[in-house]
Amino acid sequence: MTNSETEPLRPVVWHAHNPPQRVPGTVRYLDQTRLPGEVVYIETDQLDELCRAIRELQVRGAPAIGITAAMALAANLQHGPDETAELMQQLELSAEKLAATRPTAVNLFWALERMRRRGKECRLLPPESFKEELALEACRIRDEDAATCVAIGRHGAALLKDGDTVLTHCNAGALATAETGTALAPVYQAHTDGKRIAVIADETRPLLQGARLTAWELIRGDIEVTLICDNMAAQVMREGRVNAVFTGADRIAANGDTANKIGTYGLALLANAHKVPFYICAPFSTIDMQTPDGSQIPIEQRAPEEVTAFAGARTAPEGVKVYNPAFDVTPAALISAIVTEHGIIRGDLKSGIAAARQ
Repeated sequence: MTNSETEPLRPVVWHAHNPPQRVPGTVRYLDQTRLPGEVVYIETDQLDELCRAIRELQVRGAPAIGITAAMALAANLQHGPDETAELMQQLELSAEKLAATRPTAVNLFWALERMRRRGKECRLLPPESFKEELALEACRIRDEDAATCVAIGRHGAALLKDGDTVLTHCNAGALATAETGTALAPVYQAHTDGKRIAVIADETRPLLQGARLTAWELIRGDIEVTLICDNMAAQVMREGRVNAVFTGADRIAANGDTANKIGTYGLALLANAHKVPFYICAPFSTIDMQTPDGSQIPIEQRAPEEVTAFAGARTAPEGVKVYNPAFDVTPAALISAIVTEHGIIRGDLKSGIAAARQ
C-alpha cells in the first residue's frame, strides 16, 4: 500500500475499524526498510509482528518507537481474555516483550511505563472499557508527541537565520516522530516562516538512514538538501559550509550526556573544533533522570551483517571481526544547547535539566 506524494508522513497510526470508536483497532506503520524505493504500509494487531518491526527498524526513531510500543500493547489487548485482571497480566507480559526489542531508546520504556500506569488506573473497569481506555492512552501518546514536535520546531527555529545551512545525522524528522520530527522540526518551521534553510545530511553508516530517509523526506518536503558521506563532515565544516549541527537523541542522561546514532559523538567533536554550535533536539521524555551520566546508558550492539554486507551483497571478507554499536554518547560539555518542547536548555546542562523538571 502506498501513499501519495502530498500525504503527510505518519510512520505509525492507530487504525480504528469503526471510527470514532478506538476499538477494535490495528497498528498501521510505514516499513522504513523499504525506503526510498517503495512506500509500503503494513497493518497488524499481532504483538510479535510489531516487536519485530521495532527490532528490525521497520519502525525507528525514539518517539516513533515509543508510540508504536504503546499502540502494540493496545492492539494486543483486543485478543485478550474477558476478565480485566487477566488483561492486566497480558499487558505486563506484552510490555516485557516490547522492552526487549531496543535497549537504548528511553522513549520505549517511558511509553511502556505510561501504558502500565494507565492499566493500573483502569483495573476496576469492565474488560471492554479497559481495552478502550488503553487504546485512548496510546493515541494520546501519539497526539502529545505531535504537539511536542511543533513546540520543538518553534523553539529551535529561533536558532536559525535566513540563509543558514544545518548539518544533521541519521533521521530525526517526520519519519521518526508523530509530526515534523525533533532535529528536523526547526528546519521545517524555519522553512514555513520563510527562511531559506539548507540541510547537509550525513549518509549515516552502516544503515544509511541519512541517505535513505532524511534525504528522501526533505526532498519530499521541498527543503534543499545535500547528501555527504560521513567522513566528509570535517571538510564541509572546515570550508565554512555549516552554520549549525542539529541531531536528535535516544536517551539524555541527567547531566546532559546524550546517546544518539553512532557517529554523533564524532560530529560534536568536529563542531567544537570548528566553532560550530551543536544542538540536541528531543522531547522532555527522552531525558532519563534515573541515568546520572552517559557511562550508564546501555548501548545496543547490532548484527555484524549490517557492516559486512549491504542490500544483500557482501562487502567484507568472510571471518572478519565486527564491532557494531548502534549508538554513541556525546558528553554534555560538547553540546551547545538541548531544545525541548518546554524551551532551550543552555549552559550547565545538568542544572538546566534539573530546573526544567521542577
